[in-house]
Amino acid sequence: MAVSLYHLVVDTHDLPSLARFWCQVLDWRVLFEDEDEIVIGADEHAMPGMCFLPVPERKTVKNRLHIDLTPDDQAAEVERILALGARRVDVGQGEDATWVVLADPEGNEFCVLRPKKSLID
Repeated sequence: MAVSLYHLVVDTHDLPSLARFWCQVLDWRVLFEDEDEIVIGADEHAMPGMCFLPVPERKTVKNRLHIDLTPDDQAAEVERILALGARRVDVGQGEDATWVVLADPEGNEFCVLRPKKSLID
């Protein structure tokens, strides 16, 4: 039986704001929107996408799953994402880390890696 990653689901307190933040980060667009769900993606046929669902509570602990981004220019991308509303966070990564840990406007941690060419480099 074959299976594919369809989308990542993100619980959010402010549904439109967080979905639009991630659209800007990834240069994606809103594919579907109503008051209980927003789906974003590169286009309607490019999987995976991200689905944002409203929850009443705010995030309180470190993510058990996070997103890793790999840009062409790590320093420039970190600055661009910070300007969009992210912030730097310390999750114990140490000063010699080759990645930068950021949090989106609701505190969900994600990493901006150095440029990568494959899943194992």
